[in-house]
Amino acid sequence: MADRSSNAGSGKAGSGSGASKSPAAAAVEQWTALMTGAQAAMVEASKALPGVAQEQAARQVADFWRDQLGLWERFMAPAATPPAPEKDKRFADEAWRSPAFDWIRQSYALMSDHLLRGVDALDGVDEAQRAQLRFAAKGFIDAMSPSNFPFTNPQVIEEAIASNGQNLVKGMQNLVADLGRGQLTHTDATAFELGRNIATTPGQVVKRTRLYELIHYAPTTERVLETPLVIFPPWINRFYILDLSPEKSFIRWAVEQGVSVFMVSWKSADASMADVTWDDYVSAQIDAVDTIRNLLDVESVHAIGYCVAGTTLAATLAYLAARGEAGKVKSATFFTAQVDFANAGELKHFVTDEQLALIRSLSPEGFLDGRYIAATFNLLRGRDLIWNYVTNNYLLGKDYPAFDLLHWNGDVTNLPSGWHHSYLTDLYRDNLLVEPGRLSVNGTPLDLTRVETPAYIQAGREDHIAPAESVWELTRHLRGPTRFVLAGSGHIAGVVNPPAANKYQHWTLDDAEAAPADTLADFVALARETKGSWWPDWIGWLRGHGEETVEASGARQPGGGTLPAIKPAPGSYVRQR
Repeated sequence: MADRSSNAGSGKAGSGSGASKSPAAAAVEQWTALMTGAQAAMVEASKALPGVAQEQAARQVADFWRDQLGLWERFMAPAATPPAPEKDKRFADEAWRSPAFDWIRQSYALMSDHLLRGVDALDGVDEAQRAQLRFAAKGFIDAMSPSNFPFTNPQVIEEAIASNGQNLVKGMQNLVADLGRGQLTHTDATAFELGRNIATTPGQVVKRTRLYELIHYAPTTERVLETPLVIFPPWINRFYILDLSPEKSFIRWAVEQGVSVFMVSWKSADASMADVTWDDYVSAQIDAVDTIRNLLDVESVHAIGYCVAGTTLAATLAYLAARGEAGKVKSATFFTAQVDFANAGELKHFVTDEQLALIRSLSPEGFLDGRYIAATFNLLRGRDLIWNYVTNNYLLGKDYPAFDLLHWNGDVTNLPSGWHHSYLTDLYRDNLLVEPGRLSVNGTPLDLTRVETPAYIQAGREDHIAPAESVWELTRHLRGPTRFVLAGSGHIAGVVNPPAANKYQHWTLDDAEAAPADTLADFVALARETKGSWWPDWIGWLRGHGEETVEASGARQPGGGTLPAIKPAPGSYVRQR
């Protein structure tokens, strides 16, 4: 009884003006001040608008506070039925269910919804401007989440109490380290080592130029397909996204299917590459093709182009077709690649005149630091790739996970600034590649409609970098037979999906010789869904373009032909920063 009286007395004393507030009360006070400030900002901004727009803004402010009042009323008289499970992982922890933090969470959701609805309701803006505003609004909303601040995140408060603030000390150490390296850390940097537990498929570098190393992988079967395969990865990232752990490696899997596999490993740009243009990358692809043809004494190769290297592969095919040399490439496979950038997604928000001027200012030595590119891609998924790690790394002070994909994501490459600028303007902004003759390589005009090379076109259903609708356009611009495959997941997981994982799904149409659908929506309506990886579908398609095999001896062994081995895979360029 005495204990209860003592507690009651303490509670009464705590309600006095001189007592310190509880963390929950302080959080509510802070969040209420933020909401009041937001209201004042909206009211002040509306005064500068013309009459009709001012009335619209006033209605939106009134609607916001009406809904806010309704939220308070629901908290004062909670419903008898339990709330639905929280789908937003930022607020999934049970600590967010306490009344104070539940109100903060729901008022944040309310504010977010009203802000986006306000953008959608704006008059006098075109759809491109509206999309830019919506992208900026979403970025602001993600940044303002109560989960990003120590006093409005109950998990951070609980951890600070339990650890006597050590989580914030460790978080500050993480923040200082990231500021020093100029890049957000996503994973344990010491967990992976090239050639030890990532990029481990056996092979040899057999050629090195100023732009690339050519890796020849060792066969694991007695016989291999006569027509070899060369893979062109994007130079925006390291090639080993296709050779992560042995279980995830597309390269290792392709070798095990009896394919002679070659990989181009691009050099990360430095000041010596200030003069490099798109012509140089197209010429490099042709040089790699010719090198392999001569080494193995074959008429043609199969080629894969991933992302921007797929865009370049399409240009390479157009160049070869214009010169009467299309037979050098027997088939072309495109991983999440675009040639028509009319609907290229949120990256188009970064090709305004202001953005282009900023990018030019960041590359005075003739190359763009890859950390800027990484930051741009992180912004496209800011909630998952920025703010999630602000909370975990800086506020909760958690240990970094060991995740090979995130390790690769942070292993940035530099880009030749002149070519990067042309890529953004000629392709993303002006969409010139799909206009016959508007772009040329080494003086040869490019026309994609002359490309008759059989093409396998893979897109990711949830790809935020190369949207599936945009990748689909390849089927319209290439003249030759195409097979389109829509894979579950996005730009990376949609590609790196080994059959043994039994994850996701893919959609195909039975007619492998042409695209019988006019639009992606038509394709989806007609397509057959298959559980698991699309890789077996691809290898079946590849064999359909030549099943002849040869012994895996002589020049089919790395260093066994006219090109001696220079260095074991994964080579030198992949290690350069």
